[in-house]
Amino acid sequence: MTGGGVRVGGRSPGRPIRTEPLKSTDTNAVIMTTTLGTASAAPGEFDTGRLEVGEMRDGTTVGLPVAVLNGATDGKTLYVQAVSDGDELNGLGVLNRLVPQLDPDEVAGELLIVGVVNLHAFHAAQHRNPIDDTKMNRAYPGDANGTSSERVAAATFDAAKRADLVVDLHQGSTSRMINEVRVRCGPRHSLHRECLELAKAFGLGYVLDQKGPDGQLARAGPDNGIPTIDPELGGCVGWDDDSVSLGVEGMFRVLRYYGFLDGSVETELQTRASGFDQYGSPAGGLVTFERELGERVGAGDALFTVTDPFGQLKGRVTADNDGIFWRTRRLPQVATGEYVCSVGTDVDSF
Repeated sequence: MTGGGVRVGGRSPGRPIRTEPLKSTDTNAVIMTTTLGTASAAPGEFDTGRLEVGEMRDGTTVGLPVAVLNGATDGKTLYVQAVSDGDELNGLGVLNRLVPQLDPDEVAGELLIVGVVNLHAFHAAQHRNPIDDTKMNRAYPGDANGTSSERVAAATFDAAKRADLVVDLHQGSTSRMINEVRVRCGPRHSLHRECLELAKAFGLGYVLDQKGPDGQLARAGPDNGIPTIDPELGGCVGWDDDSVSLGVEGMFRVLRYYGFLDGSVETELQTRASGFDQYGSPAGGLVTFERELGERVGAGDALFTVTDPFGQLKGRVTADNDGIFWRTRRLPQVATGEYVCSVGTDVDSF
């Protein structure tokens, strides 16, 4: 790859993404340089840097790791981010493997990348921002003068708003979950079809098509006219090689489908769920699952049993509706009423 490293120069590290003309030696030519924080790249270049989002308690600057890939030819702009939740590392694994494979000379358009959004939670190895105890993906579009999480959301959303497409890489935290893509704008949204198209291009095979909570980037993006998806790359502690590989493949599919890279993409039917049934435990004890992730279930089918430490049955839970066994807790021990699993419902193909 060309470029690389961190080039600061006289630029303000906290400055949002922008594109500015840079005069070349040819007085008739104008080179458009793209910057994100301290990262700056002319056409055919790649650069890394930091996007300032505040200070630590000792006054140390908090700078998110960012990268800019400016393709050699014109095209669309794609914004990608990972680790919005500090313990969701599969998206970072995707970027770690994807970016070295991209040659700016072979790319049309621009990629704006934030590698670690929730930097405070990432360093603490926890889900929520420990500075304000906030789940970052409930803070969008953010507030430049707000809480720690709102400021991070505002700075990253400034970059996302410059894009034609947004991919927000997630996973199912540390629980077990199928690999899926989430479309969170809701079926009545004016960009619903475009978001579904982006999800289909990513091509994980499963799509959750359900309006998400306020503050999600996958809702704020469409509300600002930008098709946005939220790939949930499985769920694990650390990162999972299989889910990371699927995420890399999905990103390449998006890059080819929307013309950033040469090559064609044939989209396939995706299995879509429009809702969830969530199940808690009827008793305290140890859970044994009766279904595998991704398996179809019918109403009345056994989902799991709960036993005491000596294997004596304390409860059995069955499905309320037809659907797909979608997500489970990772640890077997449960208290009465504690979350155990989810079934995706209202299932169809598109």
